[in-house]
Amino acid sequence: MQCTKMLEVWKIPRRFVSLLPTAQVVLLLLLLSSQSQSVRPTEGENAVDDPAVPSRESVEGQLQNSSGVPDENNIQERSVQPPPLKLPPKQAISTEKILIKKLLERYERQGRVGRPVIHTNDNLTVYFGLSLIQILDVDETNQVLKTNIWYHYKWTDVLLSWNRTEHDDIDNVRVPSKKIWLPDILLYNFADDRLQEQRDALVVVYDSGELLWMPQAILRSSCLFDTLYFPFDSQQCSLKFGSWTYNGAKLNIDFVAEHDMDVSDFVPSNEWDIVENKAVRNVKYYTCCPEPYPDLTFSLKLKRKVAFYTFILVLPCALLSLLTLVIFWVPPESPAKLQLGMSIFVAFFFLLLVLAESTPRAAASVPLIGAYFCLSMVLITVSTVLACIVANMFFRGVRINRAPKWLRSCTIRGIATLLCLRDKIIDPEENMETKKESSKSYKDTKNKFPEADFKFSKVRLLDNGIDYRVTPQTEGSDLDAFLDRGGFRSGAILEEVRGIRDILEKNEEKKRARDERERYIREWRVIACVTDRFFFLIYVIINIVGITVIFKGQ
Repeated sequence: MQCTKMLEVWKIPRRFVSLLPTAQVVLLLLLLSSQSQSVRPTEGENAVDDPAVPSRESVEGQLQNSSGVPDENNIQERSVQPPPLKLPPKQAISTEKILIKKLLERYERQGRVGRPVIHTNDNLTVYFGLSLIQILDVDETNQVLKTNIWYHYKWTDVLLSWNRTEHDDIDNVRVPSKKIWLPDILLYNFADDRLQEQRDALVVVYDSGELLWMPQAILRSSCLFDTLYFPFDSQQCSLKFGSWTYNGAKLNIDFVAEHDMDVSDFVPSNEWDIVENKAVRNVKYYTCCPEPYPDLTFSLKLKRKVAFYTFILVLPCALLSLLTLVIFWVPPESPAKLQLGMSIFVAFFFLLLVLAESTPRAAASVPLIGAYFCLSMVLITVSTVLACIVANMFFRGVRINRAPKWLRSCTIRGIATLLCLRDKIIDPEENMETKKESSKSYKDTKNKFPEADFKFSKVRLLDNGIDYRVTPQTEGSDLDAFLDRGGFRSGAILEEVRGIRDILEKNEEKKRARDERERYIREWRVIACVTDRFFFLIYVIINIVGITVIFKGQ
């Protein structure tokens, strides 16, 4: 009866069965009964056929072959069909996936909101650290530091622990961070308009409930930059992290390992060097809340690399400064002094524009190199104005009055003596005193000898050395009486002598006026030269002091 039912189930024609021996029929029935008792997939599911179990078509083919009647269609189908794929059973799944599913289902039942602690008063400690990967940008204009970092979180979650012996000795798994509780540790001094600053990363969960989370992040933190010693400056920036809502009694924060940033994977920057790296834990009380709020502050001290700025700003500034010294050695009356001064002024102005592009526009402190540029421009301007005045005095000295006495005394007797230039300068007043002394000695000589001797000396010079005093007509009388008597054409000679004397006096007056005018011009030129040299000395001192202050700052 059971065999009949099995034949009806598999729809085997009785004419085939009649052709088989009894033993083959019994064996076939036993095989069909064992297959009917196996587990079959339910309707609506995509079940994978087991290649070890024969199908109804294969059974029919076997029956036909056993009867001795070959089935040509069956033989052709077998030759065309590829071999069946050996797929794993649907029930096969790894223990790791089962464990992760159990952990997440447990977490889903308990909820993601709230600290994963057993008792409400329990304190959860989160260990936090940073790994600095790269300094992306130092925006001095907007006072923002942009860095690429890796977060390093460690804490314990009681909902994510298991017995490793019950799960094939699995000691750690990875779960999505969005499906578990995460500490709200944020950057306090952030300066970013993005809603999320970090990338998503899986959380490593250990069997003891300890969690390790290391997401990547691009941080934009506010930092106060001091550009006083630009480009030889050093900047101090800090990154302050702490829980935004939990106080120290609920969530404590501490360092993972060392009290600094991990720089083992740091990519060196082209513009900045890290000279100091440290971190400190602080506990602060805010006005809004009486509870303590701990935080971790990571500090970086950055020093600027000056190789680029040396060739762009420092070296041109040094060369122009040396060139400005040449201006003071050009003669004041030379037009090249004005042209060189204006050219250097334009060059310094261009460097000042380049400096303005590299420094914050609203800086609290002006860079010393910028102040040095401005000071050099002021000194060049003053030197150019002074050169213009001196050139004007040189070419228009006829209309210029004599320099005031206080100016002559200050420059010629004061500054020239201070600069050891008194011996190299001929004092015009001393020249006047020398002429006065010569005139005085001439008058003394004239008073010492009789006037007749001078007159006879002049006559002798005009009459080829003839001495009229030895003639008989001049005995017992002076020269005037002799000339009044008309001896030796004395009247004509006297007129000639008087005409010559008038011409000499006029020439003497013109020469005296010309010498006086030239003396006044020379006085102004001497004053200008001494002032220019004094200004050169001040310029050198200011340059030395400025360069010392700038290089001392580094």
